[in-house]
Amino acid sequence: MENMLLWLIFFTPGWTLIDGSEMERDFTWYLRKVPRIVSERTFHLTSPTFEADAKMMVNTVCGIECQKELPTPSLSELEDYLSYETVFENGTRTLTRVKVQDLVFEPTQNTTKGASVRRKRQVYGTDSRFSILDKRFLTNFPFSTAVKLSTGCSGILISPQHVLTAAHCVHDGKDYVKGSKKLRVGLLKMRNKSGGKKRRGSKRSRRETSGGDQREGTREHLQDRVKGGRRRKQSGGGQRVSEGRPSFRWTRVKNTHIPKGWARGGMGDAALDYDYALLELKRAHKKKYMELGISPTIKKMPGGMIHFSGFDNDRADQLVYRFCSVSDESNDLLYQYCDAESGSTGSGVYLRLKDPDKKNWKRKIIAVYSGHQWVDVHGVQKDYNVAVRITPLKYAQICLWIHGNDANCAYG
Repeated sequence: MENMLLWLIFFTPGWTLIDGSEMERDFTWYLRKVPRIVSERTFHLTSPTFEADAKMMVNTVCGIECQKELPTPSLSELEDYLSYETVFENGTRTLTRVKVQDLVFEPTQNTTKGASVRRKRQVYGTDSRFSILDKRFLTNFPFSTAVKLSTGCSGILISPQHVLTAAHCVHDGKDYVKGSKKLRVGLLKMRNKSGGKKRRGSKRSRRETSGGDQREGTREHLQDRVKGGRRRKQSGGGQRVSEGRPSFRWTRVKNTHIPKGWARGGMGDAALDYDYALLELKRAHKKKYMELGISPTIKKMPGGMIHFSGFDNDRADQLVYRFCSVSDESNDLLYQYCDAESGSTGSGVYLRLKDPDKKNWKRKIIAVYSGHQWVDVHGVQKDYNVAVRITPLKYAQICLWIHGNDANCAYG
């Protein structure tokens, strides 16, 4: 049943599950001109101590109503927030000041569906997550774009050499977290068939492989296939399935970019709106990656729904996929109740819309999953799972990080 639902979600164009029924929708990606972010000056900073504890929650979060009342930030404030730190694998650090050009201020958009009050949990009611155990899904797009960070978070491939994740996965707002100096990224791969010939560099392969609870995952996979009606003869079938045990190929990170809106140092609390970071890998990968997109409003999302996959800590080394409706939005955040546990933060949140030129369906990343937060709504503290939206300015900044200049970042 679980595999059947995944087939419906991923391979039936234009259909979205809404309240248990299926309705055909027509939504399209439309390219839009984005502001220019230009690097102005770069300064060398003292090396960080890398002593912070990984922190998954911000002390204070300006909630939905609070954000409506905030004044529009000035151009100089935006340039300060979008200036960024870069930390390199040798432990050195720089600060780059930026200038924003061609910016058009847009009106605040905060009118959406109302959210129901829920108790403090990251999994709400019946657990609606899917563990991706079938290698037909696990090794193919879009699931193959998910990565695991050595600091315990998730991320997503957005270029042949770049990973998008949450800033808090490597920095607590004042200092870089323990282990981030030698940060590594784990790319999904399938474990080799047992008994096969050893490849050269086997020591490295063993060192870079995370086994996890592989046997249990294989048993669950077999049980899932039996429940789904995919029965096989006992002779030979089990061996083929056992080859689908997931592991990771670990790659060192060359440098990390974090917006100054998050990396505040001693100058105030980190802003949840800027909880995103870009990691440049030391070696390029050959996997298909997911393109970056600009977050539309909820009304322009099929069924108002989002999707993301990550490595939740309560399901060791299993890739976990979920989709859910967005409950509310602000200019910079999406508030939702997607079931998720720690470990999934940093995952890329994506949509599947029509490509206007090719007339087919295309997935793009429109937010970064930040985690569980308490926010103020009408003076009452409510809890949500929150994602940081890719706005035109953030798109321009991340594009600058990827390409090193703004020449290829005019439209998003």
